[in-house]
Amino acid sequence: MKKTLLIAVVLLAGLLNKSFAQDGGGVRVGIKGGYSVTGWQGETVKSFGEMLEYTDGNVQTRMRQGFHAGAYLSIPLSNGFEFEPGVQYSQKGMVLEGRVPGDAAQFANAKVTLTNKAEYIDVPLLAKVYLGSGFNLFAGPQVSFLLSNKVNVNAGAFGFSAYNNDFEWQNSQRKVDVGMSAGAGYQFQNGLNVGGSYDMGFTTIDEGADYKSYNHGFKASVGFRF
Repeated sequence: MKKTLLIAVVLLAGLLNKSFAQDGGGVRVGIKGGYSVTGWQGETVKSFGEMLEYTDGNVQTRMRQGFHAGAYLSIPLSNGFEFEPGVQYSQKGMVLEGRVPGDAAQFANAKVTLTNKAEYIDVPLLAKVYLGSGFNLFAGPQVSFLLSNKVNVNAGAFGFSAYNNDFEWQNSQRKVDVGMSAGAGYQFQNGLNVGGSYDMGFTTIDEGADYKSYNHGFKASVGFRF
């Protein structure tokens, strides 16, 4: 984890140094952050979902809610085109929720929730094209470095938690995920910007590729370009 944090700091410092080293080149520094919903997809997830159909809805999967935040550079390439490298902290994972069957258990809303809490440093390398004064489309590769990976177990009833604990889950997890990011946004004249993107991993979550599962998710961001 310390090595990954060091890589992120070096990358961010390099981006900022490149920006301030420009002499009127139009390079701008920006910050952004926002809301994320993430999950897993792939053959293993599909097969697992088919198995859950036999639980009569007592066991379900859903996407994990989280956030992301970081910095980026806007580097003009030509009229209406920019290169936008960035570094951001990003929460990912998924949720598995099981409800205890039976009338009494349903009345008590007794359930057990397993949440994969994966934390990454995302490094997107985006090409951005402007369609008009502010509206833009962007896409490009993204490399993600795993900071930590835990599973939270939460069991309770009547809206109260009787057991809540985190467990480390690092042994089989791939430390580097290669994928892509694509989306759309709007850049206001005052520096404020908003955007939405879809991220998809191309490498399996587990290092041995025994389980065909991949990260994916949606991000809604608000930022400011200085």
